[in-house]
Amino acid sequence: MATITPFLWFDTQAEEAMQFYASVFKNSKIISVNRAQGRVMSVTFELEGQRLMALNAGPQFTFTEAISMFVGCETQQEIDQIWERLIAGGGTPSRCGWLKDKFGLSWQIVPNSLGQMLSAPDPARATRTLNAMLGMEKLDLNRLRAAYDGESSE
Repeated sequence: MATITPFLWFDTQAEEAMQFYASVFKNSKIISVNRAQGRVMSVTFELEGQRLMALNAGPQFTFTEAISMFVGCETQQEIDQIWERLIAGGGTPSRCGWLKDKFGLSWQIVPNSLGQMLSAPDPARATRTLNAMLGMEKLDLNRLRAAYDGESSE
């Protein structure tokens, strides 16, 4: 069976990034750190059961928003904790649940129920939810649910 593993290109921070991500997610595991001539070349780790690899390969390529890590969350507490940890130390918030961490990697921190709300059979519910989401940086599950239900969240 084939496997697919995200492979991240860093200038020199692959091990630092791996340690940082492992500190953000409860269920993480460092699998390997490969060195050559005393320097870290690549690392392999797991976050919440997803294996990732990272390489120190120089500054030629950097991350863009064209790819991001999508994190589905059950609760607002989980959204808040992961969001705050990922923007710590120099990350930046964006819109609609997106942020960039201090390494420039984009993340989407999203309630698992959002997809269902956005694809509701009632177009008015879906539109209200979408409009609420478009006005947010970090997603607020209570405000999204209130918009979905047609209630004021204030």
